[in-house]
Amino acid sequence: MTWCAAARSFYIPAIDVGALRIRAPLAVGVGCLSLAGANLRRAARSPAFASVSISTDASADIKEAVQTDKAPAALGPYSQAIKANNMLFVSGVLGLIPETGKFVSDSVEDQTEQVLKNMGEILKASGAGYSSVVKTTIMLADLKDFKKVNEIYAKYFPAPAPARSTYQVAALPMDARIEIECIAALPQ
Repeated sequence: MTWCAAARSFYIPAIDVGALRIRAPLAVGVGCLSLAGANLRRAARSPAFASVSISTDASADIKEAVQTDKAPAALGPYSQAIKANNMLFVSGVLGLIPETGKFVSDSVEDQTEQVLKNMGEILKASGAGYSSVVKTTIMLADLKDFKKVNEIYAKYFPAPAPARSTYQVAALPMDARIEIECIAALPQ
């Protein structure tokens, strides 16, 4: 069930602003409003408008944990990933072998490969894939590994690659060499 309430609506020709069901908490317009691809222009003499909408659409509030045995279990009180509002938020992934909980090796190359395989399993369990990823964050124990990581990363994320941040951190869980988290857009 969806409820929508406008705190105050000003006159806009042929549009009942109070009936709009949008998720944006506040919309203020002084020139052009675009809804569903249609441009609605304000006449020069018409007043500006402001609309506050509150959505209680059940699908807007759903948060679903994602868990797969094909990727390492979370090391603490967190989920492997969370689905919310057609987005997937994947927690930091380590280069652990899911069956043993141990690193594939001490090399950053092997750990990077395993991290990305593990991430792929979480994405698949969520109904997504590498091409769905819009943002990654890479945490490295040593920034000197940046080039090695990029070579492996590029195999999983061809152009256009997701937006990305990379940081050298003081320490990673279990003395990992690399940890990667990501955000993906889910199919509707």
